[in-house]
Amino acid sequence: MAIDDFPSNWGRWGSSDELGAVNLITDEARARGAAEARTGHTVSIARLTKPFPLTGGPMATTTASTTAVQTVMQFTGFGAPAMAEVMIVTTHHAEVTHLDAMAHWVAGGTVYPGVDVADSSGPTGVKHGAADVYAEGILTRGVLLDLAPGGQLPPAHPVTGADLDAAAARAGVEILPGDAIVVRGGWDRVNGSAEPEPGMTADAIRWMHDHGVAVYAGDIGDARPPLPGEVPGALHFLALGKLAIPLIDAADPEALAATCTRLGRWTFQLVVAVPRIAGTTGLPVNPIAVF
Repeated sequence: MAIDDFPSNWGRWGSSDELGAVNLITDEARARGAAEARTGHTVSIARLTKPFPLTGGPMATTTASTTAVQTVMQFTGFGAPAMAEVMIVTTHHAEVTHLDAMAHWVAGGTVYPGVDVADSSGPTGVKHGAADVYAEGILTRGVLLDLAPGGQLPPAHPVTGADLDAAAARAGVEILPGDAIVVRGGWDRVNGSAEPEPGMTADAIRWMHDHGVAVYAGDIGDARPPLPGEVPGALHFLALGKLAIPLIDAADPEALAATCTRLGRWTFQLVVAVPRIAGTTGLPVNPIAVF
C-alpha cells in the first residue's frame, strides 16, 4: 500500500516539540475528561505483570517463558526490618503495559519531529522525546471502542476506519480532538492462540488523524504476521512514527469493557501518570479510567 500521501504531524507543533499529539489535549479537552468522573469508580487498563527471579538455583522457577520483569530480592538476614528488590524491566515487552514515547521510533535516521538520532539519544539515554516529558500526567476523555463486544475479532482481521466508526456508533459516542481511544478486540498478545493476530491498518490510522486522537491504547496492535497488502507495523510506523500519537502498548481493556457494559457508558476520564525517570524511550504505566 502506498503511503506517500499519508499525513504527518512532524513540524505541526514546532521543530523542538516532544509531546506529539498530546498537544491536542487542550484545557478544554482536559475539562471534558474531568467531567466524565461522576462517581469516582476506577478501573485499571494495565496488564497484571508477574515477575520471576533473576537469580537461578533450585528455588527459582523453571516454567517462565518470557522475561518482562526480573527481580532480585534484597534483605539483611532473618528478622530484617524491611524488604526490597531490584527490578530489571524490559519496557517494550508484550507482558508490560507501557507508553511508547516519541524517541521510540526512528525514521530515516531521525526521530520526531526531525531530530537526528545522534542528537536525540546516546550512551546515557534519550535526550529528546523521552517518556518523562509526559510526567505532568496525561488526562483527557477516554473512549472505549469495543470491536467485538462479548467476543473476539477473527484471526488476521484488518481493523479499518469503518470498524472504529461502527464501534463508536454502538457506543453512541463522537470522537473529538484530544480524546484518547481504548480499542478492544478480545486478543491477549501473550497468552493467546497461535492463530494470526488482527492488526491496525493504514486506514484505521488515518481515521485517528481525521478525528484528532491524542493517545492510543488497546489490545490490538500491529498484526502478526503482517496483513497482506497493508503497511507492516502500521500502528508504530504510522500512528507513532508519522502522526506522533503516543501508544499505550499491551493494555488490557477487559475489565474496562465489563464496566462500560454494566454502566451503559463508554466514556470516562483517562488518567496516565508517567514515572519521572529521565532518558527512556518508554516507561511502564498504569492507565486508570475514572467513571
